[in-house]
Amino acid sequence: MDNSFFAYLQQLELMAFFSGYPLVYAIIVSIAGNKQTRTIFKSRIVMLLPFAYALVGTLFLGFQLKKIYPDYSIENIKTITQQPLLVIWGLISILFWIPAVAKKPLFSLLHSFVFFFFLLRDLIMQLFANSADKNTLKNDMKIYTDSLLLNLGAFALIVIFYFLFIRFIKRLRS
Repeated sequence: MDNSFFAYLQQLELMAFFSGYPLVYAIIVSIAGNKQTRTIFKSRIVMLLPFAYALVGTLFLGFQLKKIYPDYSIENIKTITQQPLLVIWGLISILFWIPAVAKKPLFSLLHSFVFFFFLLRDLIMQLFANSADKNTLKNDMKIYTDSLLLNLGAFALIVIFYFLFIRFIKRLRS
């Protein structure tokens, strides 16, 4: 087998985790409205977006660790990783767990655009190239849908845990 096939599979893996985030970000920010008219609740859900992105990055890390199990040697990691720069870029999303990094939700959006670019590239190739493979676009749309669901689920989970934590803290204080 050619390594380009495995590189394509790894690109699909990265897209499955990160490419849906820009749309989730756009939906949440549009629901929240502009900064001047946001309620406290809407401001908080916008500030939770980077933590949801970090959760997706943590899930990606777990997926990568599962792939290389049981041999965590450098040689095995080098043979399995076809696109190391993209994998490292994906793992950088874990840094959004740090509150100082997560303070600017726009950074998480900019980080995810790298993976969204692959979807846009395939869409443009499909529009302007006569010989473009329709299966590539079909794969991309399925992966993008899965990514949207994963990112929405991660965001919902973070919001639920955040408000349960706030409620728990208020009970402890009273």
